[in-house]
Amino acid sequence: MSRKTSMPAYRKRKSTTQAQAADRHALYEKAVQCVESEIDMVDENFMKLRGRPASSLREDFCGTANTSCEWVRRRPSNLAIGIDTDTSVLDWGRAHNLSQLEKEQEERITLLNDDVMSVATPNMDIILAMNFSYQIFKDRDRLREYFHRVYGSLKSDGLFFLDAFGGYEAFREMEEATEFDDFTYIWDQHHYNPINGDITCLIHFKFPDGSKLKRAFRYDWRLWTLPELQELLVEAGFSRVLVYWEGTDSDTGEGNGEYIPTQAGEADAGWICYISAEK
Repeated sequence: MSRKTSMPAYRKRKSTTQAQAADRHALYEKAVQCVESEIDMVDENFMKLRGRPASSLREDFCGTANTSCEWVRRRPSNLAIGIDTDTSVLDWGRAHNLSQLEKEQEERITLLNDDVMSVATPNMDIILAMNFSYQIFKDRDRLREYFHRVYGSLKSDGLFFLDAFGGYEAFREMEEATEFDDFTYIWDQHHYNPINGDITCLIHFKFPDGSKLKRAFRYDWRLWTLPELQELLVEAGFSRVLVYWEGTDSDTGEGNGEYIPTQAGEADAGWICYISAEK
């Protein structure tokens, strides 16, 4: 009498989604950063204001140190120091950004796993606090103290550069999606408290296969206004503060990517600008 054997049951393997395979730091650099234009801006304006090229740059809250890498690529004399408290993101930067540099370029970058409020570095030509990172300081005394520490870490003719965002939509709880070739970047102004200025912002990514990388990044900030930032920089000791506003393309009516110092800006729904503070 023959025995009937059953075929083994095989589970269908689930394929990996694009979100599961994604690298959030690589996505961030592609969606948010344009280090070439950022370094163009600070390099050119340092020369205009100081009449000499800058050679040393400190990148506070450096993350993956993408900007520092761009700085050392510009000139053989350029040195960079990147500072961040997150060991994992510094390790990612070493593996993916510093590793792509030539050996002598990599030797001109120092990454420090440290706190910008206590770190000791040589005095620099330029210090950067980009991507609104300084907004982690939520009260005036704390932010003024950070600015004062930056002041003390600059050379006698050094410059501090930072960016800011605002406009009447900056105070709304809303999402804005930007399409890229292989993903969608979603900026989520998740919560805003008008009483104390606290804002929670999230970054999500969506992919063509329908998968999502939700809350890839979270920021708990205070949304500082330009008058507040300028006042605090002066109180911290800086001699002159300039705001660089983006120009308008006459054909499209959109921003043209060129930032010039001005004392008057447009009441746009949303804007990003740069600030320089001179020692």
